[in-house]
Amino acid sequence: MLRITDARTGQPAEIHRALTRVHAHVPGEDTTALRVLLVADVLARALELGGSPVLLVADPPAALRRRADDLGVRPSETTATRGGGRELRVTGSGEGEPGDGDHGPGADDGDVRAGTDITVEVAPVRGAEASVASGTTLRFALLTHPRRVPVTLDATALTEAADTLDHWRTAVAAWATRPSRPVPEPVRQALRAAWEDDLDVPAVLDVLRDVEGARDVPDGARFETYAYADRLLGLELTRQIGASA
Repeated sequence: MLRITDARTGQPAEIHRALTRVHAHVPGEDTTALRVLLVADVLARALELGGSPVLLVADPPAALRRRADDLGVRPSETTATRGGGRELRVTGSGEGEPGDGDHGPGADDGDVRAGTDITVEVAPVRGAEASVASGTTLRFALLTHPRRVPVTLDATALTEAADTLDHWRTAVAAWATRPSRPVPEPVRQALRAAWEDDLDVPAVLDVLRDVEGARDVPDGARFETYAYADRLLGLELTRQIGASA
């Protein structure tokens, strides 16, 4: 079960399986606002992997929507009714919203059920490269940091992200030629434990690094592991399969 820290209380809340609205609040159009949309996208993916139907809600400026499309952030609804489900509000750090002082019933008991909301906070993005970076390289560079930790994007960070992505895609394409094997159950559990623990994406990436270097994991199982994790990450890790054919 996904547990997420409610920024209003500082306490973890358990997100039970149910219809959920993930509402990204993006009043600006800088890279910090883009990171808010990215976190909302990954949060929606995590909920869906756990069996919850999700409605992603956001109404970003047109320029930000184009950057989000380039980042692989799914399309969103611009409005949604408040009835029938709960809402996870994804915002930038320190952004107050109407009604933040009214937590509603059940908001402080660590048990988020239908009809209650929580706030998911995202730290800012800084750096000279922030406004010009794009695509899955930028997506990966942002995902390597916990969502509540500020990110500084520079040329080194983006180069490292691009190099790692290229390395993993090449490896995944090679593993795809080997006999298929299921994701080892301990690995599947480790991946889910990571993203269900306050959406800890860096821990998910650590599991992938461990799998790559594990001698007891067949190549076919490595492929299935990376493909499975990419349902959360959205990094197009299988993109190079067949590219050299």
